[in-house]
Amino acid sequence: MIDSLTDDAGVRESLEQVRYSGDAGEALARVSWSVLTEPGDGVAGALIGELGASDALRFALGTGNAADSEVSSRALADGRARWKTRADARSVVDALRGARDVGARLLLPGDAHWPTSLDDLGVHAPTVLWVRGDPELLSAAPRVAIVGARAASGYGEMLAGDFAGELAAGGAVVVSGGAYGIDGAGHRAALGVGGKTIAFLAGGVDRAYPQGHQQLLRRIVETGAVVSEVPCGTAPTKWRFLSRNRLIAAVSDATVVVEAGWRSGSLNTAGHAAALGRPLGAVPGPVTSASSAGCHRLLREYDARCVTTTAEIRELWGDGPPGTSPGRGADPDRARVLDAMSSRNARAAVELSRRSGLAPERVTALLGLLELEGAVRRVDGGWQRARVGERRG
Repeated sequence: MIDSLTDDAGVRESLEQVRYSGDAGEALARVSWSVLTEPGDGVAGALIGELGASDALRFALGTGNAADSEVSSRALADGRARWKTRADARSVVDALRGARDVGARLLLPGDAHWPTSLDDLGVHAPTVLWVRGDPELLSAAPRVAIVGARAASGYGEMLAGDFAGELAAGGAVVVSGGAYGIDGAGHRAALGVGGKTIAFLAGGVDRAYPQGHQQLLRRIVETGAVVSEVPCGTAPTKWRFLSRNRLIAAVSDATVVVEAGWRSGSLNTAGHAAALGRPLGAVPGPVTSASSAGCHRLLREYDARCVTTTAEIRELWGDGPPGTSPGRGADPDRARVLDAMSSRNARAAVELSRRSGLAPERVTALLGLLELEGAVRRVDGGWQRARVGERRG
């Protein structure tokens, strides 16, 4: 299959139009694997790691036996039974042309913008990524996942928006799954402050899901990135949603669950983060709220950190407050003033004094310094944190 594809001029042309870099044979083999397998197929991952994508594909669809590989005979036989039902060169061509039609880019391991943190998934790492938007964001830092319930409460959506907006305004890339509820609130808040956000989808990047988020996902493509490991045309399924969650956890420097029920799918993302050793935060809620029961479970059973402010979220990946640098040192009073501020709402100096617990004169002096550094700006009605494009430094 791989040899016939490599020799096909139409396939080579389609491959060039998805702006991949590297060897054509390797690219086609990895696209073929993305067509043949379900996300996270460990048997396929083991073969690719051992033999390389092209040789592994020939071996998997050929007549080689398990003695030629470290993969067990039974695992190889089961894998071949799964893969051969999808071994159709036309499906590979359709995947490439579908990506070309929506302007998606093919990203391969080893590419400049491939997120190397995904390699921590081992044999369950994706074979390729399909990206609409800016692939550079996948390797930008820091990246923070804001996830939670689809059926979120007003409390959850408010906090998700506040956290995501302030983190994005401070330069963090907000990562989530494009779903209703907490995901959507995080994406919209990041876009609202001129920040960057990434949505990982369970289906192809040509299929907006949920349908109600078509406009939101289009906005994300314009300034952020919409990403999937499955080819264009692939439908989202329950299994693919759960498998997609491992990518959100692996690509992010920290994962924060804002609101989640006892059996929420976002706990699956949290579980992947914990298994990968990624920092994990959970936002507490009322003990009587079923919508926060999952967060409380994370605090109790997963050793998640309790986070209630953006400053505490930044601490998850060892970041200091915005407006500071290792050379200056992190002044705790500066951190308190910045944490009392919003990137969306103006607050008077007297209000910042009340929120930070600092004397008004101290707040005024710090605001002057922070304004000079470009970390804050003076507006009608008071002060705001500077947005990403407005900051100097």
